[in-house]
Amino acid sequence: MKLKTIIYVFVLVLSTGFTQAQVRFEAKVSKQKLGVNERLRVDFEMNKDGDNFNPPTFEGFRVVGGPNQAISNSFINGKRSYSKTYSYFLSPKSQGKFTIKQATIEIDGEIYKTLPIEITVTAAVRKPNGENDADNVASENVHLVAEISNTNPYLNEAITIVYKLYVSHEVSITRSWREIDSPKYADFWSQSIDNRGDSKIYEGTYQGKDYRYVILRRTVLYPQKIGKLDIEPLVLDVPIDVMSNRRDIFGRRLMTHVNKTISAGNRTINVKPLPVKGRPDNFTGAVGDFEFSVKTNKDRLDANESLELEVKVTGSGNLKLFDLPSLSLPSSLEVYEPIADDIIRTTYEGMEGSVSETYTIIPQYKGNYPIRPISFSYFDATTETYRTRTSEEIIIDVENGPKPATSNSETDLSTTNKTAVLSKDQFKYIKLEADLEPMNKSPFFRSKLYWWMLGTPFLLIPIFILFVRKRNQRMNDMDAIRLRKANKMAKKYLSEAKINMAQKGLFYESMERALHNYLKAKLDIETAEFSKERISELLLKRNVAGAVVNDFISLLKSCEFARYTPTSNVTIQHDFQKAIEVISTIDKQIQ
Repeated sequence: MKLKTIIYVFVLVLSTGFTQAQVRFEAKVSKQKLGVNERLRVDFEMNKDGDNFNPPTFEGFRVVGGPNQAISNSFINGKRSYSKTYSYFLSPKSQGKFTIKQATIEIDGEIYKTLPIEITVTAAVRKPNGENDADNVASENVHLVAEISNTNPYLNEAITIVYKLYVSHEVSITRSWREIDSPKYADFWSQSIDNRGDSKIYEGTYQGKDYRYVILRRTVLYPQKIGKLDIEPLVLDVPIDVMSNRRDIFGRRLMTHVNKTISAGNRTINVKPLPVKGRPDNFTGAVGDFEFSVKTNKDRLDANESLELEVKVTGSGNLKLFDLPSLSLPSSLEVYEPIADDIIRTTYEGMEGSVSETYTIIPQYKGNYPIRPISFSYFDATTETYRTRTSEEIIIDVENGPKPATSNSETDLSTTNKTAVLSKDQFKYIKLEADLEPMNKSPFFRSKLYWWMLGTPFLLIPIFILFVRKRNQRMNDMDAIRLRKANKMAKKYLSEAKINMAQKGLFYESMERALHNYLKAKLDIETAEFSKERISELLLKRNVAGAVVNDFISLLKSCEFARYTPTSNVTIQHDFQKAIEVISTIDKQIQ
């Protein structure tokens, strides 16, 4: 008897575990018989999450609400219970017998179907049951909608998705809702627009009915892939106040509080590739509407004096997602790495503003140097055409300085396709008078010149060996290499300050700008972060010695105060040398 009992309990436990492990997907209706003036609620419920849910067509009914999605997770006695429900609210079109057909869903790679349910619709009833059910009323009168500006954009074309919460006048929301699931924009560059300051309630229509609505969130998206891309839904838990049939002692109807989980639903974007026909060779992926310019801060200067050349794109479009055209100049113009400067803001229409690169250029020789026109191409999604903007030609006139050798100039021109106008002094007069010597000279063989030319190579061998050794020592001395590089970097940034040493105000302005530009390049920070505490923190994190950091901060303070206090030439020279030493030291220590 005991053995039979043990076997029975064992079989019961196994069967219970197997039943709990089974996937359940079923359809439930609020009633199977209703009047033509009543409404029917249909729930498709599953105990495990699935994909590709397909509802039936609901023949004979009109969908007046839904689909609403509800998810429930609970733990009872250490056991997890999961439930996900899709709810629809239906209104009969006529009397008769109708069938709620099968719905399907894919769970773990398997397709599951619900059983058909037969519904009988009778004549209208005097008091429709369930019409004022709080849960039904809340589901029918609150909707979360994701509105997309363009569901068929081009690659890298801006689209805006706006999440709106519609609430009818029959219900109200007096408490804050809670965000359960936020959308993740895979395959998109995205940025949400801050909407916290916009608490305005708007009036509008939804499915032909008057509603109030609020804008919860605006997000700007730039698709980075072509084809069909999915946007996950936003899911909220919303507390809703619904008018009940109960009344207080004064006869006023009481409100019933209902919590509903509502979803904006999945949305799909079909992204088109940019057309191949008419695409320029210099196209780098810019999509929008842009203006392009190339300009310098001066076009007349002396050799070894610096000038700045700015390449700038202004307009609206994917400003952060393309490269600016590169710059090509003669080798006789020393060009440093450009400093990028982006002024971009994201609005409801997308990114707008400007991106630029500023080059520091120092000519080495006297002459005229033309900077040929530079082209920038972009795709205009409005007209669906490619457009090209071309800059004007710029002539750099170097008035004073050394004159380049003819051979070097020719080399420069052949490699850069640039022309430099050389001084007429480069051309010499032809010597017209002959300087003849008699032929009865002593023979060259065994002459002093002969023996000197023969022995000189042997004398040069030790000198060459010594030179090679010194050179190898110089190349292997990493500290010396870093010092030379650091000194070159310091001179690059302080070249403008050196030029203005005769004028105190301009000198300190130039040196302060040089120190700031150096920090921008090394620490990758914006001007808004240029506080002394922030600079000290970043330099110390990059293993720069504390004493060097203090010297750098001291230089910044000198630049601030020296412009408004008397300063001698000795002090200016001292500050300039100190700036070179500090930048050189930071460049060697920073990691």
